[in-house]
Amino acid sequence: MKVNSRNGAERIVKSSINWDAAGTALLHFLAGRFTYRSTEEWEKLILDGTVTCNEQTVPPGKILAVGDVVEYRPGELVEPPAELSYQILYEDRDLLVIDKPGNLCVHPAGPFFKHTLWYLLREKYGESLHFVNRLDRETSGAMIVALRPEIAAKLERAEMKKSYLVLVHGDFPETLTAEGFLFHDPVSVIRKKRRYAATAPENVKRENCLTTFAKRSGNGNFSLLEATLGTGRMHQIRATLSSLGYPVVGDKLYGLDENFYLRQKHDALTDADHAALILPRQALHAWKLAFSHPVSGEKIVCTAPEPGFFSNLI
Repeated sequence: MKVNSRNGAERIVKSSINWDAAGTALLHFLAGRFTYRSTEEWEKLILDGTVTCNEQTVPPGKILAVGDVVEYRPGELVEPPAELSYQILYEDRDLLVIDKPGNLCVHPAGPFFKHTLWYLLREKYGESLHFVNRLDRETSGAMIVALRPEIAAKLERAEMKKSYLVLVHGDFPETLTAEGFLFHDPVSVIRKKRRYAATAPENVKRENCLTTFAKRSGNGNFSLLEATLGTGRMHQIRATLSSLGYPVVGDKLYGLDENFYLRQKHDALTDADHAALILPRQALHAWKLAFSHPVSGEKIVCTAPEPGFFSNLI
């Protein structure tokens, strides 16, 4: 999915059809992938011409082929609430370092458009900003934003040291180095969920990963850790800790029960679910970023203050 805007006035959601979706009816594709609307709602939008395929109005039963482009113009939507206050940790003419709050999407996705860090920043800094490192919506902390394409290109090749604070269930060892592989979790019904292991089957798509953990404090039931990345893989910290038996507190996907994630997608979390999760969002925070400035060469070290609720359970 790709979300575009025309001078910030219109949201356009585009999906290019790959082999996984080829042969599927347009209506079934939309209802299965974008569950924030019902099948009936998607059917009405197709019939109204709000959804097109290859810039043409088509019936809901249109069978999709590889390379088709499905386009949806939702207009103004009522967006879910988000935490819209961010802090600037560093700023010059080339880049920003932002302390992102924990309930804020970085990019437009699903029902979120104006309630995103991208939208908030582009109002002040323009269209050419580029996020060098990305954080999940529920993850807070330090992010680098390049203000020009050439700065983004230099930063993406630069060496960076990234450290996180993370609160987990259980009594974690004083130190632990997790070096191994990340791959799709074969027992999960969730396509994007990953598993960590020191060794992985040869016949699966896998990525090597390295994370070093050090315990800051704990009380037997919970542990506050500092995690330093040796590699930067999707869901690296959360998947590694879950596979090691120390799930992140408040994590709906890698926490105590992945059904929290499935129910959240349908806005169906119960009071009992919220009580079991303990926290309203996953307790993962990008605490420190260290890198060399792409123009001056100066070493930049930025720390994002620890969220206050982290220490409440220790």
